[in-house]
Amino acid sequence: MAILKLRARLSVGAVALALLGVAGCAGHESRVETALAALDASSPHLAVQALDEELDLEGPDAMPEDMRTDDALLVLDRGTIQLSLGDWKRATRDLGAADKAIDILDMSHDAADDLGKYLFSDDVGPYRAPAYEKLMINTFGVAGYLAQGNVDDAKVEARRLAIVGKYLQDNDQTTTMLGVGSYLSGFAFEKAGSTDEALLYYEDALAAQSYESLRDPIRVLSKGAPVRERSKELVGAAGPLAPVSETGECDVLVMVAYGRVPRKLPVRLPVGVALSLVAGSISPHDEARANELVAEGLATWVNFPELGPSRGVHSAPVAALEGQPVGFDDGVDLDAEAHRVWDDQKPTIVLSAITRMIARLTIMEGARAAGRGAKKGSGEAVGLLAGLAASVALTAADTPDTRSWSTLPARIAITRFRVPAGDHSMRVRIRGADRTVTIHAKKGGWAFVPIFELR
Repeated sequence: MAILKLRARLSVGAVALALLGVAGCAGHESRVETALAALDASSPHLAVQALDEELDLEGPDAMPEDMRTDDALLVLDRGTIQLSLGDWKRATRDLGAADKAIDILDMSHDAADDLGKYLFSDDVGPYRAPAYEKLMINTFGVAGYLAQGNVDDAKVEARRLAIVGKYLQDNDQTTTMLGVGSYLSGFAFEKAGSTDEALLYYEDALAAQSYESLRDPIRVLSKGAPVRERSKELVGAAGPLAPVSETGECDVLVMVAYGRVPRKLPVRLPVGVALSLVAGSISPHDEARANELVAEGLATWVNFPELGPSRGVHSAPVAALEGQPVGFDDGVDLDAEAHRVWDDQKPTIVLSAITRMIARLTIMEGARAAGRGAKKGSGEAVGLLAGLAASVALTAADTPDTRSWSTLPARIAITRFRVPAGDHSMRVRIRGADRTVTIHAKKGGWAFVPIFELR
């Protein structure tokens, strides 16, 4: 009898090892791994190809049949890379499709209580973008249309951005990431001849960030006498400035988006550490149950997504226009915003991971108890096996939610200046890489020059 029990336990152990071998399913991070490696190797075309292969698409002109899935995030990544390639039409198409498919994350108190609390996995539910991601989809949409010289569609995208911003304000969420989008929106309305709306957008931009490069445009539009508080403070006593339509110059706006925000990566977090992160938030019953499972040696870790490290120092770009230095306004720090949002969300996500761990082990214990109550001598082993199978199956399905906009730039910088009509060469050094762009300046016209360096 003892030999039979020993053999049963050994069989259970062998099957347990086999089951554990299937635990830890790969998450969203594995779907973008090849594309991001291609970007790191300065091969954006290969990055687009990798995403198309992951999406099972024939090429960049094809779209997924169902954009209600996480494929929408890959389309968003593809659109961002196409911005870096200067493929503006494909980029705006992809950004627009992703914008319609990705909802904004509701971070109100009641909604936050339910954030990530799915029984099987964090990433079972639909992806909902944090505010800064949703705002940047529309911001880059405006940029993509401006790059095509299409101010009409840029204005439409600007109004979409304003709607999202209004929603965030009404729900007491941060709108500090609106600065660059408001700047670009104001530029679109300015070049469309809508002076009043342009000044309103520029005032919104100044509410988020001090853009020195807006001084001259506001002097032109307001004829040197702005009426809104921040615009008045910026212009001061500088007085009016003649528009380029009179001077024959060209108004140039350069936007540099560079780096990438940190990735989300799957980790195994020790239960003790996880409990310390949610102290004061976890229910006394769940805390006691988790500690009981730890004491019994049944619980040692939880599956958890963690925000990876920043990708080094994101120094401001250095530029020269035909040998003369050009300064930049610091537009927005998305790297810092990603960390801030993650720090806010982390306790709730850890709490949901602990809740799922307790559920898994409770199922296992129930099956073991049923096995002990069986009449046959091998019942306990069978029950243990059944419980272990159930627990490991849930563990395997418990994939940490590593979904995010993986190709979102970490920083954005803006500069604006006037140049005489003609072609001008501008050299920009970004994260150790040199880029040379040619500005085609039309007499009395405007030029928008977006530069994306996604390394």
